[in-house]
Amino acid sequence: MESGMLVAFEGIDGTGKSTQLKALAHFLKEQGFPVITTYEPTDSKYGRRIRALYQDRSSCTPEEELNLFLEDRRLHVDELIKPELAAGKIILTDRYYYSTAAYQGAAGMESTEIFARNSFAPKPNLVLLLTMDPEISIARIREGRGEELNDFEQLDQLRKVADHFAAFTDPCIARIDAAQAPEQVQEEIRKTVQDRLF
Repeated sequence: MESGMLVAFEGIDGTGKSTQLKALAHFLKEQGFPVITTYEPTDSKYGRRIRALYQDRSSCTPEEELNLFLEDRRLHVDELIKPELAAGKIILTDRYYYSTAAYQGAAGMESTEIFARNSFAPKPNLVLLLTMDPEISIARIREGRGEELNDFEQLDQLRKVADHFAAFTDPCIARIDAAQAPEQVQEEIRKTVQDRLF
């Protein structure tokens, strides 16, 4: 591959993004493709600050929160995404700027402005948007992971986030019903990747 590809996994919490990303990475590697997996927030100082917000989101303003995501993404783009794309790799990222537009949009910021402020970030070749009713995703978080909900995972919040994701019309977005059995979800993801990218 002369130039790489960027695939973003997006969706509300609890839709199985991480699980499906790992399964797709394994499948593509078996086909002989050079694959890099990554995620946002990253492990940078900005990413660590964002993770601290999971337990106390009120500790900063929406604008400060957005700036943390932007700075974290700038490092991610400069240090990993651009170099690996230039090296011809397929990059699978667990969240990208569509999540920022949806989550910060749900917090009251303007989604179109958020997209504009992410113009420095390479546009994905494909966005796999995993869709699911927020009530089901919350049940998965509580029962499947055995975790309490963090500040980004409250039901009223996730409903707003889901509405923002539903409103995005970018042609690179492929919506996948994540309420299906995981094996069916993966099968649909693989078909979408093969149809759209190869």
